Amino acid sequence: MNLANLGQIAHKVRSKNAGPFWLTVDIFCGTQEAFARVVNGLSTARVASTFGADEAAVKRFDIADLNVVKFSLPRPEVQGSLRDRDMHGASWAALLAEVELQ
Repeated sequence: MNLANLGQIAHKVRSKNAGPFWLTVDIFCGTQEAFARVVNGLSTARVASTFGADEAAVKRFDIADLNVVKFSLPRPEVQGSLRDRDMHGASWAALLAEVELQ
């Protein structure tokens, strides 16, 4: 199987705030085949590592009926704080879209 990044496999990768303390990243796979590839090729540990988060704090939801994989994790900085570099949480998706899957 060829290596490809998540953004090439998924239909859309989106991130946003889930309140001032949490981020959520949604991976819309589009097809069952893409969903299976993402579920099998993207571990929670890899997501935690990509975002510099504690793996135990990352919540994963595989939603087969919608072909969606969702991750929720604590924001590294509280929304709107002086060190917050992404007020809306939208840029996190770009980081995850670059992760290579097998």
